[in-house]
Amino acid sequence: MSMIGWILIGILLVVLLIVAAILFNFIGLWIKAMITGAAVSILNLVAMRLRGIPPSLIVNTRITAVRSGLSISTAQLESHFLAGGNIEHVVRALVAADRAGIPLTFNRACAIDLATIGTGKSVYEAVRTSVNPKVIDCPFQTGGPTYIAGVAKDGITVKVKARVTVRTNLERFVGGATEETIVARVGEGIVTTIGMANTYKEVLEHPDRISKIVLQKGLDSGTAFEILSIDIAEVIIGDNVGAKLQAEQAEADKRVAQAKAEVRRAAAVALEQEMKARVEEMKAKVVEAEAQIPMAIAEAFKKGYLGVMDYYRLRNIQADTQMRTSIATEGSSSGGLP
Repeated sequence: MSMIGWILIGILLVVLLIVAAILFNFIGLWIKAMITGAAVSILNLVAMRLRGIPPSLIVNTRITAVRSGLSISTAQLESHFLAGGNIEHVVRALVAADRAGIPLTFNRACAIDLATIGTGKSVYEAVRTSVNPKVIDCPFQTGGPTYIAGVAKDGITVKVKARVTVRTNLERFVGGATEETIVARVGEGIVTTIGMANTYKEVLEHPDRISKIVLQKGLDSGTAFEILSIDIAEVIIGDNVGAKLQAEQAEADKRVAQAKAEVRRAAAVALEQEMKARVEEMKAKVVEAEAQIPMAIAEAFKKGYLGVMDYYRLRNIQADTQMRTSIATEGSSSGGLP
C-alpha cells in the first residue's frame, strides 16, 4: 500500500475517533431526549457545547417542559441562558402557572426572572405567591416599630398591628413596587383612619372599619401585588397626646407671659430711674436758681431798687418761713402736735 493510502487511513481513523468521542459524550443525552419526546439532534448538542452552554441543563430542562405539556424550544432556553437567566426557575414557574390556570407566557416569565436577579427572589417564588397568597406583617417585625400609632380626635393614641394578605400580580411584577411600599401605604391608611375617629372608643368598637376604609383606597395600584385582605391583629391604647400637648402649650404660654411681664417690669424700673433722674435735675435747677438770689439782691442794692428796710423785711419773712417749716416737720415726725 502506498504512503498516500496509509495517510488516508490515518485521517479516517482520527475522524472515527472524534465521532466516537462525540457519540460517547452526547449519545446518552440524545437517547434520553428521543425517548421522552423532546428530541434534540447531535449537531445541536455539539453546537451547545461550542457556545459554552451545558447541553445536559438544556436537555433536562426541555424534557421537564415537554413532559409537562409546554412547548418550549431549545433555542428559547439557550437564549435565556445566554442572557444570564435561570432556565430551571423559568420552567418550574411555567409549569406551576399552567397547573394553577394562571396565564403566563415564556417571555413574561423570562422578564420576571431577569428582573429578580440579585434580589434574592425568583420567578418561581412569584408564581408560587400568586397561587398561594402570603401574609405581610404591618409594620415589619424586624427590629423597627412594633405598632402603627395614630391619634384620634380626642387626643388619645391608638396603636395597631395589622396583617396584609397579598398575592403576586404577574402583569405588574416587572417594574412594580415591592412589599415595603405596600406596608408604607397600609400604615399611612391606618394612621389616617384613626385620625378620622372622633374618639379612641370608636376604633376599639369597630376595628374592622380600618380594614374597610384602607381597602377602599386602592393601595395596591402600581405595585407588584394585589391586596386580598387587611386584618387588624391587635389594638392597644397609648398615651393621651392631646393632654400632653395642651400641658406643653400651657407651659409655653406661661413662659411667654412671664417674659412679657419681665419686659414690662424692666420698662417700669427704667421709667422710675428716669423720673428720679429728672427730679434730681429739677432740684439742681432749683439750687442753681437759689444761688442766683444773693447776686440779684446785691445787684438791686447797687442800682437802688432795694432798700435796707426792704432787705430786713425779706430776711424776716425768710426766717418766719424756716420756723414754720421746722415746726411742721417736727410735728409730722412726732405724730402731730399735742
